[in-house]
Amino acid sequence: MIKPTSYLRKLEGKSNAHLITFNDGKDYVVKFFQPGFEKTLPNEWVGYCLARYLGLPVPYACLVDITQEFTSQVPELSQAQAPQTRYQFASLYVPDCQNGHQVSNVAHIVNHQSLAGIILLDYWLCNQDRTRKNILLREVVRDRYEVWMIDQAEIFGTYNWLHADLEDLPVEVLKSATHQLMAQFIENEQDFTEHLELIQTMPILLIEEIVSLIPDEWMVSKEEKKAIVTTMVTRRKTILPQLMHRFLKKVYRPLHPEDEK
Repeated sequence: MIKPTSYLRKLEGKSNAHLITFNDGKDYVVKFFQPGFEKTLPNEWVGYCLARYLGLPVPYACLVDITQEFTSQVPELSQAQAPQTRYQFASLYVPDCQNGHQVSNVAHIVNHQSLAGIILLDYWLCNQDRTRKNILLREVVRDRYEVWMIDQAEIFGTYNWLHADLEDLPVEVLKSATHQLMAQFIENEQDFTEHLELIQTMPILLIEEIVSLIPDEWMVSKEEKKAIVTTMVTRRKTILPQLMHRFLKKVYRPLHPEDEK
């Protein structure tokens, strides 16, 4: 397990994220467990693992052990009352990027084949927080960008969901300007079908393993872990196909009228 070597700075936002250098020589965005946002780290872990399985552009991430010895030497971490738990969630910092709000002219997205997968993953997990702040764009050549998805902290509807919330997640087309932006660059409607098939054929045992690896100290009970798996399996089988067709009808096809025959 990598270890922190130097603290860089606190990052903007409500998720208690800090930029820290580790002994592999790389910088990571580390999110710390905090009261009131109890499900942030479990959500990040589940969302990351699923994105990696689906081959989506998500920065490499891992669990890290931030010791009291390290945090006691960093005023910003001591003031944040971190760590509350032994393990935190660390995501590799992607340099030379801007978020979706900071880029005014996007002519092309070079990894456009992944965009349908990002959208479907958000619908599968009910991520209502795919804002332009939660994508990164790295310019490859002039006005041509590579997209990265970040921040899965509010999947399952919120960063502090309860067991009962998982049974009542919204079934509706999300109001997301970011999804609309991405949909503009999806060249083939078939991309949605292919990503849906990949989601639906993901082994249940793998889903169970991902959820089981959530550290106990992140305060997710056995009942809640079981409910996460049940919710995911149910949504991908019966709800996600419906939502995909609604998204195609209401969002994707109006943006691609030339594809209509």
